[in-house]
Amino acid sequence: MNTTRKPFSKDILHIENIETVCNEIISKLKTDVAKKLQRRGAVIGISGGIDSSVCMALSAKAFGPKKVTAIMLPEQDSSDDSRILAEKLAAKFDVTDTIVEDITKALDGFGCYQRRDDAIGRVITNFDPLVDKAKIEIKQDAASNLPPAFSVTVIKPNGDIISKLLPVKEYLQIVASTNFKQRSRMSMLYYHAERLHYAVIGTPNKHEVEQGFFVKHGDGGADVMPIGHLYKTQVYQLASHLGVPQEIIDRTPTTDTYTAEQTQEDFFYQMPFEQMDLIWYGWENNYPADEVARVMDRTSQDIENIYKNFERKRKTTEYLRMRPIF
Repeated sequence: MNTTRKPFSKDILHIENIETVCNEIISKLKTDVAKKLQRRGAVIGISGGIDSSVCMALSAKAFGPKKVTAIMLPEQDSSDDSRILAEKLAAKFDVTDTIVEDITKALDGFGCYQRRDDAIGRVITNFDPLVDKAKIEIKQDAASNLPPAFSVTVIKPNGDIISKLLPVKEYLQIVASTNFKQRSRMSMLYYHAERLHYAVIGTPNKHEVEQGFFVKHGDGGADVMPIGHLYKTQVYQLASHLGVPQEIIDRTPTTDTYTAEQTQEDFFYQMPFEQMDLIWYGWENNYPADEVARVMDRTSQDIENIYKNFERKRKTTEYLRMRPIF
């Protein structure tokens, strides 16, 4: 037992010396790209989200803005806000080499939309992809101690909402279809990285890596992941320190993957980041459930169930983090 660790508190993830932490990440980024990868700059996909914004800010400081190429990768389901915010971000950090690559036609070629909509239509038979909006989500509370079950939700133009539990076959087809998006983005990022002799900067944070909230060979495909060790709330701390535009900091994190608006909490995490970060810290540092429960104003049973939820997610997504076996 570690007798020197701090008592569990809501401030336990606060970064005391954020300037030092930023400088350490920037220094490591320089070394990793120039020395280990032997590349001369950075390519990064920007979406107006908090993670890619912090990674671009760090890259601009590490390599200088002229050695950073920022790629916007919209497709037909993307929010217009994503491009507007991405452009503001690039301007804020003086990154002028910005490129817009609309990947809609590539996704059409893969049959991404058709395959996804076919699966949704088998579950909700009056689904009309031309006018309806759709998303998948987990509706259970993380403390329910039940394996997550995905539902598909369709929103009609008149506001009517239809939601049904997804059979495994349809769930897998929807996920496999939409994963074309992340894999197409990855391919385009590497096209630009290779023509420029740059490295691809990955944007996943600690939760995305460790809970498996990424697409293998999609957004999980990158040369370096500068914030892969940081909790989401710590990424926000860096964003404020680095001067990321306030509209991006205030924006609710979304997947920007489905036609209906969908937060990352709806889709996967089942609780707000502010709570999840702290409870995950308690779990991975072996804090007793009752100690965490007192601070988080929850029952010990809630915390024990959430610990099991974390264990389940890490175990069932281990395949995503595995290297090829040979």
